[in-house]
Amino acid sequence: MVRRCGLLTNNREPVPLKGIEVALEVKDHVATVVSTLHYDNKEDKAIEAVFVFPLPGDAAVCHFSAKVGQTEIVAEVKEKQEAREEYDDALSSGQQAFLLEESEQSSDIFSLSVGSLPPGESASIRLEYIIELAVQADDALRFCLPAVLNPRYQPQGSEGGGVQVTSVPASQVPYSLSFSARVSSPRQVSKIDSNCSLEPLQYLNAEQSQAVVKLAAGHKFDRDVELLIYYQDAHQPAAVVEAGQVSAKPGTLMGDAVVMLSVYPEFPQAVMSSLASSGEFVFLLDRSGSMSGTRISSARDTLLLLLKSLPMGCYFNIYSFGSSFEHIFPTSVEYSEKTMEEALKKVKEMQANLGGTEILQPLKHIYNQPCIPSQPRQLFVFTDGEVGNTKEVTSLVKKNSTSHRCFSFGIGEGASTALINGMAKEGGGHAQFITGADRMQPKVMQTLQFALQPAVEDISVTWDLPQGVTAIVLSPPLTAIFQGQRSLIYAQLTGQSSEAKDCFVTVKYNLAGHPTQNQIPFTLQPTEETGLTIHRLSARTVIRSLETEKNNYDLMPFMEREDKKEEEDGVKQKVVELSVQSGVSSSHTAFIAVHKGESSTTQGPLLRQIIPVPSFRNMLSSPIAYRSISQPMCMLIPTSSACSMPLRMYGLSSHLGDCDSMQMKMENADHCDSMQMKLEIADQNHKGGIFHSLKRWMRSSKKKSAPSMRNSADSCVEKTLASSSPTDPLLQLVSLQKASGSWELKPTLAAVLGKTSKEVEKLKPASANENVWATILALVWLHGFKSDAEVEWKLLARKAASWLLSLNAPSVTDCVVAANTLLGCNVQKDTLGL
Repeated sequence: MVRRCGLLTNNREPVPLKGIEVALEVKDHVATVVSTLHYDNKEDKAIEAVFVFPLPGDAAVCHFSAKVGQTEIVAEVKEKQEAREEYDDALSSGQQAFLLEESEQSSDIFSLSVGSLPPGESASIRLEYIIELAVQADDALRFCLPAVLNPRYQPQGSEGGGVQVTSVPASQVPYSLSFSARVSSPRQVSKIDSNCSLEPLQYLNAEQSQAVVKLAAGHKFDRDVELLIYYQDAHQPAAVVEAGQVSAKPGTLMGDAVVMLSVYPEFPQAVMSSLASSGEFVFLLDRSGSMSGTRISSARDTLLLLLKSLPMGCYFNIYSFGSSFEHIFPTSVEYSEKTMEEALKKVKEMQANLGGTEILQPLKHIYNQPCIPSQPRQLFVFTDGEVGNTKEVTSLVKKNSTSHRCFSFGIGEGASTALINGMAKEGGGHAQFITGADRMQPKVMQTLQFALQPAVEDISVTWDLPQGVTAIVLSPPLTAIFQGQRSLIYAQLTGQSSEAKDCFVTVKYNLAGHPTQNQIPFTLQPTEETGLTIHRLSARTVIRSLETEKNNYDLMPFMEREDKKEEEDGVKQKVVELSVQSGVSSSHTAFIAVHKGESSTTQGPLLRQIIPVPSFRNMLSSPIAYRSISQPMCMLIPTSSACSMPLRMYGLSSHLGDCDSMQMKMENADHCDSMQMKLEIADQNHKGGIFHSLKRWMRSSKKKSAPSMRNSADSCVEKTLASSSPTDPLLQLVSLQKASGSWELKPTLAAVLGKTSKEVEKLKPASANENVWATILALVWLHGFKSDAEVEWKLLARKAASWLLSLNAPSVTDCVVAANTLLGCNVQKDTLGL
């Protein structure tokens, strides 16, 4: 019997959360999100409702209030332990209280407690946060409303327990979601895309600079809500000055004016035309159980593209991790045909079978490897982000940020924004999220182009301000700048001046040996009323920097215990003071609201109800038991109704983490070859995963089955584990390319092009080298038939063109003409880069 703790109450009544309304307001590239949660107690006694839910990891929660009847109670920010004690005291005295806390392990998980809600009483909770919208590689601004909260794996031996959360399949979430968005910008809103169904976009003015959009009716809690907002001429530098809070003391962050600068560097085309041909590329792949199925398959295909696109002369290595970690080479090796083929062979064998999600140890191992002279280290991390020790990981990345750049990819619904964005931000790189039906390859290859850009060095920011005015920069120093990517700088403007002088901020840097600068003009005249949005975003920036500084002390074993504690306490005190002053959440504070009206002492203990959230991990499963984030889970799901070897699970315990406890019945195992199945695995604490458990169970089964049945079942598992060559024609073509960038004239190439070897041989110009002919055929096919996927093959096509140019072959023009004739294309020689 599966426990329904949290999903239903003791009286089998639905949980008290009835609905969530979310209103999004986007002004240029800053978003304000207002969520209203409606509670209704249908029990015959007072209840305490606890709801653990996700928010964007870089959000600044700035308002929390509760409305009970006609009374509104606005919460205050207080030190966390003080807030908890006030909440407990209020409940014990029969008062209503509301507590909102940020997880100390990860900034994208919050806990909301609604205490002492009387029988028949209703309450509405209003939660407001602000966030900067990240710019994607295609210039879209990305907003994500997290709806899915997956279990976070807590590494063995780590301090602190996992945050407790109840998760259920989307179809069993007992509350509704409504979502609307209003977008305004100085520029035209070109379009708004989403991974969810939307009602038609409505413009509010003739300039089409304001628009509204809503989720279509019937939205299910089976995914995060992602909006991609496109502006015309999005790459415009801008400066917004916001006046200080009238009631705040001058000289403090909230009392002074604050400026937010958006910097969009434009690199000279001459520099950008030649991408770097050196570097150490380290790929770190999550192979925990939760990466199974299409995730690990897509990751293998992506590594194929990456390896084929690397420049000759660079160095590389591939790490993978779960409860333990592995690496293909002891240390990074020079990129060549031999090392590329050796790596690809290992990549094809990779499965999601390494257990839990312990990313810290492989990162430490990578950072302990000495850097290769003149080969800048570029780290690519692929993970579904189900990590419990987020702050420890991002602190480690920051500590090593001077020796590398970190590019991170969040895979699937519910990936931790705090982890993915935090690693990229602290590592001076770029973050991408791959959700729903997104293909991983385009986003990864776009990021590889960023990594191959010339490294920007000696970055400095200078201010030209009127006499008497000083800028105190609140943002961490800029460590990385990429072509076309926005960098934000917050600064507190102290002092006053009677001059009406224009102000300038200049960002200077060295790009591939060329001194470069970008200058942004602005005035001290405050922008129209912005509701202290800029101040709170800047306060959030400082708070996150301080929290990272505090976490860094844990990575300093040489410090004396007393000194470490003193430093940590000092940083914590700064965080609490700024959080209280600005009204912005932190890991050391909490929002507390107490309804101090007439109350009567509560008789007996409150009925505690845990409110469930949807988890992608169990979208296809039956209701699962209440568990903590640190607990593992695994499940086995046949995906084809035509399976001739159905697998049935019964007798599931409420723990679900022990794969050996699963009982399965197998029938018709001798028809294993026709079976198609998928293993959906969540994090497990033991190495080997469910494949290992399944094989062990089959071999040790005491059922009286024929040897042929057992052998066939073993064969089926082996075939499921075995890798297969890519079926996508593009990936098939890519898999045939050599490390140098060339292709060989082989029957496999002809087959991918849809031709016979005889047809390909017949049209080859007589004077053409076979590999030159094969390479031009491949390039013409890519440009002629796969132009919509150019971002995926652009780099490897550039490498192929460089190889052709290095040969200075006289028959190139003839080969291009013949290739167009054979393939029925009209691709010009110049288009191929020749």
